[in-house]
Amino acid sequence: MPPAEKQKKILIICPYPVDVAPAQRLKYEQYFENWEDHGYRLTVSPFMSMSFWNVVYKKGFFFLKVLYTIMGYLKRIFDLIRSPFYDGVYVFLWVSPFGWPLFERLLFLFNSKVIYDIDDMVFLGHASDANKFILKLKGRSKMIYLMKKAKHVITCTPALDEFVRQHNKSTTDISSTINTETYVPKTDYRLSEPIVLGWSGSHSTSKYLHLLDKVITEIATKHPITLKVIGDPQFELDGVNVDAIAWRRDEEVEELSKIDIGLYPLPDESWVYGKSGLKALQYMALGIPTIATDIGANKRIFEPGKNGFLLKEFEEWSDQIEMLIASKELREKVGGAARKTVVDQFSILANQSLYLAILKKYI
Repeated sequence: MPPAEKQKKILIICPYPVDVAPAQRLKYEQYFENWEDHGYRLTVSPFMSMSFWNVVYKKGFFFLKVLYTIMGYLKRIFDLIRSPFYDGVYVFLWVSPFGWPLFERLLFLFNSKVIYDIDDMVFLGHASDANKFILKLKGRSKMIYLMKKAKHVITCTPALDEFVRQHNKSTTDISSTINTETYVPKTDYRLSEPIVLGWSGSHSTSKYLHLLDKVITEIATKHPITLKVIGDPQFELDGVNVDAIAWRRDEEVEELSKIDIGLYPLPDESWVYGKSGLKALQYMALGIPTIATDIGANKRIFEPGKNGFLLKEFEEWSDQIEMLIASKELREKVGGAARKTVVDQFSILANQSLYLAILKKYI
């Protein structure tokens, strides 16, 4: 590590606590150790405390959410005051969540050396089911302002990068990435039944899995299957044996590894074009053969028929799933190729130099 006097200090401003939100922990957070090894001192300042995180996506808790929001804004005022004492600021999504880009404007007055990292099409407007009432309060103009003013913008999909480049030509498209040392590929491509069809997400995105209700119900009449759902413990599907569990950080890889065939269905919506295919990459890193909708960033991840399968019409899913159920050899072949794709293109090792190059140039 370089001597202390040569280290550069970076203030990282983000919405969520470290190591809890997939958008952060499977994106830039994975590179903290590498950044520190190359001489950067990091100060991470999430808007939400862990106490806030534990209630924010639950229904109710209105007054507690208001209190924690006020505390978040007080923290941001402190961040603005201390920002001139840092060599640069790394902002993920926004500086503050609501209203006009006031805090964003103030940040650039205090420290103009800002790298902006944006995930998904957040500027289209989005809120969880538990917090629909705040949708109109969310400051979508903040993202546009940050895109325009930042020294450099890090995106995560070709469509998002194309949009950002309308406002700032200095961008780098870096997909969400996987720690391939933690995600150890499966070796058991069993032929015994029941075969486990699997999906991982959250209660707010499980509606995408319901796009396959008819397909999965039909397959369940022909084959002994289990539908494993990670992230929405209330998920149900009539006529299908469903193993629905809550997402737990320390059990994620273990539970994903129990899947024989990964499912990644998506609707054709503008919001989807900002998704980096993260869930598909998680399956693939574990050597799980995966079927995904032929849309958005999935097109750059998959080589159809080689490392997975891309389908345009939901009517095609039944045949492809049944083909994988019937052939252990096909699952093993496709799963192995999927793992190689992640290691070569979508792993931490394959992308850490991109982040470092940005830090060295702009901070």
